[in-house]
Amino acid sequence: MRTRLEYEEFEERHLAPYAQKSSQTRGRVHPEKEHPLRTVYQRDRDRIVHCRAFRRLEYKTQVFLNHEGDHYRTRLTHTMEVAGIGRTVARILGLNEDLTEAIALVHDVGHPPFGHTGESALNELMEKFGGFEHNLQSLRVVDVLEKKYPDFDGLNLSWEVREGIIKHRDRCWSPGLRLEGLGRFPSLEGQIIDCADQIAYNTHDIDDGLASNLLSDAHLSETELWRQVNLESRRSYPNSGSEVRIFHSVRNLIDFLVSDLATHSSKMIAEQGVQSADEARNSPVPLIGFSPEVANGMRELRDFLYANLYQHPIVEGRNAISRKIIEKLFRLYVVEPATFDESLSRRGTDLPIERIVCDHIAGMTDRYALEKYNEHFNLVAHRHGTFTQR
Repeated sequence: MRTRLEYEEFEERHLAPYAQKSSQTRGRVHPEKEHPLRTVYQRDRDRIVHCRAFRRLEYKTQVFLNHEGDHYRTRLTHTMEVAGIGRTVARILGLNEDLTEAIALVHDVGHPPFGHTGESALNELMEKFGGFEHNLQSLRVVDVLEKKYPDFDGLNLSWEVREGIIKHRDRCWSPGLRLEGLGRFPSLEGQIIDCADQIAYNTHDIDDGLASNLLSDAHLSETELWRQVNLESRRSYPNSGSEVRIFHSVRNLIDFLVSDLATHSSKMIAEQGVQSADEARNSPVPLIGFSPEVANGMRELRDFLYANLYQHPIVEGRNAISRKIIEKLFRLYVVEPATFDESLSRRGTDLPIERIVCDHIAGMTDRYALEKYNEHFNLVAHRHGTFTQR
């Protein structure tokens, strides 16, 4: 039976010198006794999976609303894809897979309902109160809003997982982050998740866009990356139906991007000659990333998806309704806190009511937000994605 100490010894022997070792953690805000069998990052992963915010990801939008179809990605399946890609790259590079997985599983728990439309709406509503950004909200969820332990709020995750959550982006509303000693970049494990996130949403949004018929194979072939992998699929599977061929094209695109990410990152690490996790954090350049050619292809693909999927008239029409739902619930709860279903209206009395309401709405699933809107404003949501007023 392996113990925690044996896992830590295994990491010292087998992980790369620049990997973030479990035994070298900077610890937790609230000190806790170490577990005899699990490392610090294994415990973090388990705490994340068992928290309510993680479970709610099942009913939060990626691109298509939850009730629009059973096969479209949700925020939860997206998270699982990011974790799988992240672990693969971490293993190839000799990094800490448990830390990588924990950061992947937690990175979107602060996302509000209705995807980036919900985030944009809350950011505008909170403009005078520090704004809203889902990475910082994820940190707020695991530091404050989850209530699991008698001695402290939040999940009390390790410094390294919390570092990976914020990704060093511009901090809007961020008092008391309690993340002293940040480097120029997050750990290599944290940098992996930023890239794995890009791979996951680009490839699965293509898959969902094609399945919804909002995108076409021919139109996608205007982009260099899709043209390359699709041509290979046509050659390899000339007699396969379009659904099978598209699956293989998406699979090949993921494989191509992961391979490029691992190869280029290994080259960058070798060139910089880093020999510790902290040296990697303070490198003059990020060490995890795509080759210049593939990075250009990723930008082209992302621009294509914005123009042809995320800003498609059908998607934009649904987004407008989603934004209206967020705005009207927010204004109602600010004026009438008693309409909260739980004691959330009394939580954190030192905060402005707007932040408390923002926390409440950000934690909603799509279907719960629709249910509350229907309750207060008599909106009916139909399975095919349209909405009517009673």
